[in-house]
Amino acid sequence: MGYTVAEKIIENHLVKGKMQVGSEIAIKIDQTLIQDATGTMVFLEFMAMNVPRVKTEVSLSYVDHNLLQTDFKNADDHQFLRTAAAKFGVIYSRPGNGVSHQVHMERFSVPGKTLLGSDSHTPTNGGMSMIAIGAGGLDVAMAMAGEPFHLNMPKVVGVWLTGHFQPWVSAKDLILELLRRQSVKGGIGKIYEYFGPGVENLSATDRAVIGNMGAELGATTSIFPSDDRTREFLVSQGRGSVWAEIKADSNAVYDHIIEMDLSKLEPMIACPSSPDNVQKVSEIEGIPVNQVIVGSSANSSFRDLMITARAMEGRHCHPLVSFEINPGSNQALLNVTSFGGLINLIKGGARIHQSGCLGCIGMGQAPGTGNVSLRTFPRNFPGRSGSFPDRVYLCSPETAVASSIFGKITDPRKLGECPEVSNPETYVINDDNLIYPPEPGKPTEVIMGPNIKPFPEFGPLEEDLEGVVALKVDDNITTDHIMPAGSKILPLRSNIPAISEFVFNNIDPDFPSRARESKSVFIIGGENYGQGSSREHAAIAPRFLGVRAKFAKSFARIHKANLINFGILPLRFENPDDYELFNTGARLKIAGIRKSIEQGAETLEAKELDSGKTIRVRLEITNRERSILLAGGLINLAKH
Repeated sequence: MGYTVAEKIIENHLVKGKMQVGSEIAIKIDQTLIQDATGTMVFLEFMAMNVPRVKTEVSLSYVDHNLLQTDFKNADDHQFLRTAAAKFGVIYSRPGNGVSHQVHMERFSVPGKTLLGSDSHTPTNGGMSMIAIGAGGLDVAMAMAGEPFHLNMPKVVGVWLTGHFQPWVSAKDLILELLRRQSVKGGIGKIYEYFGPGVENLSATDRAVIGNMGAELGATTSIFPSDDRTREFLVSQGRGSVWAEIKADSNAVYDHIIEMDLSKLEPMIACPSSPDNVQKVSEIEGIPVNQVIVGSSANSSFRDLMITARAMEGRHCHPLVSFEINPGSNQALLNVTSFGGLINLIKGGARIHQSGCLGCIGMGQAPGTGNVSLRTFPRNFPGRSGSFPDRVYLCSPETAVASSIFGKITDPRKLGECPEVSNPETYVINDDNLIYPPEPGKPTEVIMGPNIKPFPEFGPLEEDLEGVVALKVDDNITTDHIMPAGSKILPLRSNIPAISEFVFNNIDPDFPSRARESKSVFIIGGENYGQGSSREHAAIAPRFLGVRAKFAKSFARIHKANLINFGILPLRFENPDDYELFNTGARLKIAGIRKSIEQGAETLEAKELDSGKTIRVRLEITNRERSILLAGGLINLAKH
């Protein structure tokens, strides 16, 4: 039996375990990336390990999230990241140089390599045939220290593509259609591998869009073959020498196959407030629009900005629409300018922002009260925009620009003839915003501002676990629900005591004070608990407040790993109906939990102390993860 592309790369990097679905494996990590919203904590964790220099082939620190400097905090963080990168052998991408995963694909991606990033959209680089995985910051810090990355071997789902896009239809419509079919939890425990004759009709940047939003499926990653379109992009970036062909064997076997005909797709749109609440644009046309943003995390490459610019030629945005452009990289903006696109955008009324995430993470660009905002971003979770409640739709650049012109949600096919846009044969390249570290041994001071606090110390697991249910939530709770983003909260990422005051802020603002009073607390959740961002603060801050276990019907992959890394037990209801038994205020106890975990127990009993009711929960972890939980977290274990 032959191998898929994903299996070939994993097998080539396998250092522990066997490629059997569901079993734990460990893979060597070639490259890492961090961004500023998660990177300060990654460097603090790396420093706690006392490793003098990173041990990867290449590691990058990008500044792309906390770009607004309304006070000293973000500027101090940037200085800390720059000096820490210099000390530990990491390349530093300056503020405004671009979004981590896009710049990385342009300048550092290598087919067949592994990439671990503390940004959940790291799988963008699956568009360049990398095993690119988003993870919690501590896992990335461990990879920087030379440790392998542990995960359960995913299923490999094949997506068989045929045909080619019709005019005004693009890669965003493909991934939105897949989300419509599969849902935000359809990809849990899976890698999506795209193959078939339709793949050659997708450029590298088309593939990047699909890989980026594969994270919204809950997938471990997405991947494409390394073929002539891959080589074409690398040559255009002046990096053709790193190309190698990687294709699935003719007798490769996929766990499941999804068939998609590109020629039958039409413009799609994700409605508030989930990336899988997808409909055809033609079905909801006419809704008045107040804000349109093209770019940021997804759909921010040269092609996506240029199709927007060409569609705007001779036109102007509607007078009631704020039309905004967030370039994904300085390179993309430089090349759009070189090809004359910037003039069209400016004359069309567009507001041109610096290259970065910005509104995608709630760092500015918050919509007005009750306003409709169309965005080419990957996520529209409630309140993520910076306004709460909000009405955010996700769409392609084509739908976005059409809607900005007409002032209402509009099928882009109404714009008439679609301009032809392709990526440059040779990009204009400027790497001056990348700062390379000095040679090893050169003295370098790490500068830490007053907002950067030491990593908190957590104790080992107790003999018995007793506490109060401090909160009960529904299905599909995101890390944005747990640890909100936005311009007010993001600058506190280096300060766990301060940022912990905002845990569950949009659900229950009193949660932090209630948790502190109880000292030891539990949270009850539904399906797919912790979907979305890789932010480990959604685990660290609750642990700081005294959260010791989370009971849920199921957990999202990255969040579950983060909970374990910081000593919080991820407990799955053996009977999902037991979710209904306990509510906020219930007092629960799991007797002898430490001994049970030491003995390898997979089923535990939680007893409500007032009523005497007992439920059974599953602790589905590996032996390595048992050691982490017993120690009270991965850092504690690493120190010993």
